[in-house]
Amino acid sequence: MEEAKDEKACKAFLERLTLGITRVLESFPGVMNVEFAERSPAEKRCILSWEQKNACLLPEDLKDFYLTTDGFALTWSAKLENDSVPIGSMMINRVENLQHLGQTTVFSLPNVPTITDLDFENEAEELESGMEKPHFDSRCRIFELDPCGGNGMVCLVYRNCTEGEVAQQCDVWFLDRSLYWHYLTSTFTAYYRLMMTYLGLPEWQYNFTHYGPSPQAKQWASLYQPLIFHPDPHLDAAGEPLLNKLDSARAFRSKVKQPAPKKKPPAPTTSTGTAGGGALKAGSGKTKR
Repeated sequence: MEEAKDEKACKAFLERLTLGITRVLESFPGVMNVEFAERSPAEKRCILSWEQKNACLLPEDLKDFYLTTDGFALTWSAKLENDSVPIGSMMINRVENLQHLGQTTVFSLPNVPTITDLDFENEAEELESGMEKPHFDSRCRIFELDPCGGNGMVCLVYRNCTEGEVAQQCDVWFLDRSLYWHYLTSTFTAYYRLMMTYLGLPEWQYNFTHYGPSPQAKQWASLYQPLIFHPDPHLDAAGEPLLNKLDSARAFRSKVKQPAPKKKPPAPTTSTGTAGGGALKAGSGKTKR
């Protein structure tokens, strides 16, 4: 009896933690092996130790997440003929695996390039969103949230840091394989919901880049999330832009005054009451010589 209660409580907890995604995935045709790795909550001392070590305060929503489960891992596969192909992966690193990117002393030999040397762009460069991109030097403190299976890296980024001071404000960014930054969300909760929305599909983070996911990733996306991974949401089937496309004939049909129909002038009538009949009869008589 107690085992049944524990199992029921575990399912309810899983349902709340995954926002019901496991049930949604299992309802899709061809989806199999939906696996969730259960993890114990992180201890408060581990979180405090991480904050002291890195001179950064974890945001409250991420801290609450770690006090619920120390990391997150949910994977699922799709049946392709008689094989099971791994497709989806949703992952949040453990507290101990929130590794600091950037400054390292491992390769401190002379003339050996470091990750900070990759900031070759103009220091004042801004992204298309108008935000200044993160840097690998002391101006930012960057921590890996999700390795993305080698297709990039989702990072927790503290910007505008000052040496010797504790950083408090952070955003979630995506670092692609070309080491270019793309802004995702301002909070961990927003990113967590975004990850669930995209079901952990391959390269879903590239949907927030100007070049998008690979063709193979788009095929999987069109199968399981066709509304999210449209080839180009700004184009219709004919290749014409959908945004700001206005058909005034339809939109303002009730507003446009229709021209009044022209009235036909009345036909001339004769004493006989017929139009043109009298003239015809008058012209039909014989002339006298």
